[in-house]
Amino acid sequence: MNVSLVGRHIELTDAIKQHLNGSIDSLNKFNVNIISVNAVVSANEKKGKYGVSVELTINLAGKNSVIIKQNEEDLYAAIDIATDRAKKALSRIHDKEKDHQNVGLNQVKAEANAGIDIDEAKYAEEDEIVPVELELYKPKEVAEVLEDLKQSGKMFDIFLDNESKTRVLYKRNDGRFGLY
Repeated sequence: MNVSLVGRHIELTDAIKQHLNGSIDSLNKFNVNIISVNAVVSANEKKGKYGVSVELTINLAGKNSVIIKQNEEDLYAAIDIATDRAKKALSRIHDKEKDHQNVGLNQVKAEANAGIDIDEAKYAEEDEIVPVELELYKPKEVAEVLEDLKQSGKMFDIFLDNESKTRVLYKRNDGRFGLY
């Protein structure tokens, strides 16, 4: 892992460099293949207030870079907070890799289909159609069909009325009957 430390408008003393290197070395525990880390420490002064900003750019192999920017009044606090945020980001990346690479889609399909006969499964899924002969040839009264429907427990009945129209008498959800 390449480490680059840069100070803008601030001199990086040995103590600051040692603190930065120690913080950056702690990022290796996540096993996310870090290529390089660039740390830029800059002094800011706005409206008479002094502050320090720390920017960590972490380049990962095969993934997007992680960029953390932190502004604080104290330099060491800014470094610690930026490092903690970088640890959270790398932890999330590590967890995603760990969870998603264990099981492949083909492996899941193979486990799901283990011990299943495909021809037998297709036959079991097919709906069984039972032919029923309709008695549409003779006209019926609505009252007669209603009595048959109540006694048989069917949900509907198709019939020809006295005017030779095809009609449907059906049981509604509220317990009453409807007629088409």
